[in-house]
Amino acid sequence: MSVMKTPAECMLSVCTIGGGKPRMSVANNLIMAFLAGAYIGFGSLFAIKVAANIPVAQWGNLTRLVFGGVFPCGLLLVLVAGADLFTGNCMYLPSAVIHKKATWGGLARSWLLSYVGNLIGSMFVAFFLGFMTGLLFDLAADGSRPLAAYAVNLANMKCNLSWDVAFLRGIGCNWLVCLAIYMSLTATDAVSKTAVIWPPITAFVALGFEHSVANMTFIPLGIFLGQSDIYLNNAVALPALTATWHGFFITNLVPVTLGNIAGGAIFVAMLYYKGIGLKAE
Repeated sequence: MSVMKTPAECMLSVCTIGGGKPRMSVANNLIMAFLAGAYIGFGSLFAIKVAANIPVAQWGNLTRLVFGGVFPCGLLLVLVAGADLFTGNCMYLPSAVIHKKATWGGLARSWLLSYVGNLIGSMFVAFFLGFMTGLLFDLAADGSRPLAAYAVNLANMKCNLSWDVAFLRGIGCNWLVCLAIYMSLTATDAVSKTAVIWPPITAFVALGFEHSVANMTFIPLGIFLGQSDIYLNNAVALPALTATWHGFFITNLVPVTLGNIAGGAIFVAMLYYKGIGLKAE
């Protein structure tokens, strides 16, 4: 007897889960979305804290692998503890609409509430737990602050992406993220879920793809750190902050979010739904 669901069974689960999301109250939806943003924020902080002290000049892509290897704990919290993540909803809701378990209005409502809640939760972690705690202001022996510098450089890089590059990286990201969530539905226990989630999430992060909700922590965190007196008055010169709030919301989040929608809705929800051959109810 198989302990894993078939792809068709997983897609039916996706449609059922997606159909239930518009029925959540506004308050419950925002709370669960806040938690999802916070959990992805925890994974983001964890990745910076662990990887920033591994010099790319010496270790090359190993730094990316370590960064990507610890980041998936955020999605694991979302899926096992329970929370409402916008990028997952890019797969869930279109599948439910196609299967006639949800309406387009319900899709828009769920996407909006999950996005707003994710933003609040992510920025809460970035400001109160990433910036105010001083976790990333550690001094190195040479007087530099490698963790803060890493976070500022990361925010700068993300805000300097061109629209088309950010959009395409958003597609690649959520294609892999939604595959991880989709595969997690095959598992019936937490250990198996962990095993199937980790590789695709590590892959998207190590490849440098763009996740809108993760960026809701990464970019504000870099801005908070880069504008602080501790950072600006450091005895050893640190990378200048070039990321801005306009760059965060407009230059990065808009194309990345659109790419995430395409990656989840088209390349996972629609293609698997049609490929598996489910019939709309």
